[in-house]
Amino acid sequence: MKLISWNVNGLRAVVGKNFHEAFEALDADIFCLQETKLQEGQIELDMPGFFQYWNYADKKGYSGTAVFAKKEPLCVTYGIGIDEHDHEGRVITLEYENFYFVCVYVPNSQDGLKRLDYRMKWEDDFKDYLCSLKTKKSVIICGDLNVAAEEIDLKNPKANTKNAGFTNEEREKFRALKNAGFTDTFRHFYPDMTDIYSWWSYRFSARSRNAGWRIDYFLTSEDLNDKLIDAKIHTGILGSDHCPVELLIDL
Repeated sequence: MKLISWNVNGLRAVVGKNFHEAFEALDADIFCLQETKLQEGQIELDMPGFFQYWNYADKKGYSGTAVFAKKEPLCVTYGIGIDEHDHEGRVITLEYENFYFVCVYVPNSQDGLKRLDYRMKWEDDFKDYLCSLKTKKSVIICGDLNVAAEEIDLKNPKANTKNAGFTNEEREKFRALKNAGFTDTFRHFYPDMTDIYSWWSYRFSARSRNAGWRIDYFLTSEDLNDKLIDAKIHTGILGSDHCPVELLIDL
């Protein structure tokens, strides 16, 4: 099974570029989007052979997630069941016979870490949500987690230790999630690979210089470790400040 996740940073803009070509070329069984920045009715995508699920933020032009799946799930839920967190369109969960599939766009702590306290609350509640799912069946999580986990995961770690996405607090929450029984699938296969990123700032020609961050992930519950086949980061696919990430898994 091929799974793809892509923060498109505005789906309407990417549809006007190369979205359909990338979607067809990647040929995923489940294709997830973050930061769609849409309200219901603002776009209509004809995707033959795929079931579509959308979660919109209350705020216009903000956040939002979507999932396109070839196989219809048993059940679909939106959010994590906590009102404080469920107005920004950040989570879609598909339940299948043997696993849960969770698409997520984790809140950014923002410039000056204005939202770090909220982010910490989100992290704890989201981990609890995933752990609750894991008691029932296997779990696959994908999306923009808005954190570079280790120094190897961004170009300039020392200059970013107090910036959103690489604070000690955010990295500790990521470690806590892994320690709760989840695998970072890319590092599972490529523990020492350097200079491979999934996001580059639009400023300072960051992408052409490959001054990036790896903040887009597939995580899986540890019981699926023997089912993992490969993980990829499609750095050559343009259209957004992020590129798609992929997981191949035998399910």
